[in-house]
Amino acid sequence: MIRVFVVDDEMLVRQGLCKLLELDGEIQLVGDAADGAAVIAAIPGQQIDVLLLDVRMPRFSGIEVLAELRRRQVLPPTLILTTFDDAELLLQSVRNGARGFLQKDVSLEQLLAAIRTVARGDTWFQPALTAALQRGSDAVSTPFESNDIVTRLTDREREVLRLMAAGHSNREIATALDTAEGTVKNQVSSILSKFGVRDRTRAVLKAIESGLL
Repeated sequence: MIRVFVVDDEMLVRQGLCKLLELDGEIQLVGDAADGAAVIAAIPGQQIDVLLLDVRMPRFSGIEVLAELRRRQVLPPTLILTTFDDAELLLQSVRNGARGFLQKDVSLEQLLAAIRTVARGDTWFQPALTAALQRGSDAVSTPFESNDIVTRLTDREREVLRLMAAGHSNREIATALDTAEGTVKNQVSSILSKFGVRDRTRAVLKAIESGLL
C-alpha cells in the first residue's frame, strides 16, 4: 500500500482528491490538512509514502512547508499540486525537496502514475510545467555554484534525461530505449557527473534551468 497525505486549502478540491484516491486499492489515505501549519503539525511521527502538497495556502505556503519539514528532517517524498505555471515557485519547490509537480487539472490516471512514481523514489515533472520553467528560467537565479558548468550531453544521455524527468526508473528507461539496465545506470551516473550534482532531482532541475528540457 502507498500511504498518501493530502494538503489543499480548498475544501472541495481536498475532499475530491481524497475520495478519488480512496477508490484505488493500492493507496491508503493516512490524513489530510487544509493549511501549512496543520500539515507541519501532523507530519512528524507518521509513516507517509507521498505527500500531495498545494503551493499557495494560508498559514505557511507549500514552499514554507517543504523548507520546515526538510529542516526537521521529516519531509516525505512530496508531489506539488498547482494551478499556476510560476517558474520561480516551481523551482523553489524542487530546491526545497519536492520530488515532482503537476497541475490540478491532470487526469486521475496521471495523478496515480505520479504518486506511484514518487513513492518508489523517482521524480515526476509534468511536461507542461517544465516548459513554463524553461520560459521563466532566464529570470530565475541558479542555486548552483558559479563554476558548475553544464557539459554538453550525448544524444542518448539527453533521451535518458527526458525519461528521468518524466519519472521513469532505470529499468523502464532501459525498456523504452531497448538497452540494458546497467547501461542506463552508467548513463545516469554520467549525467550526474557532468552536471556536478548528486541525485536525479537536481539533475532534472539543472536541465530545466539550462533549457535542456
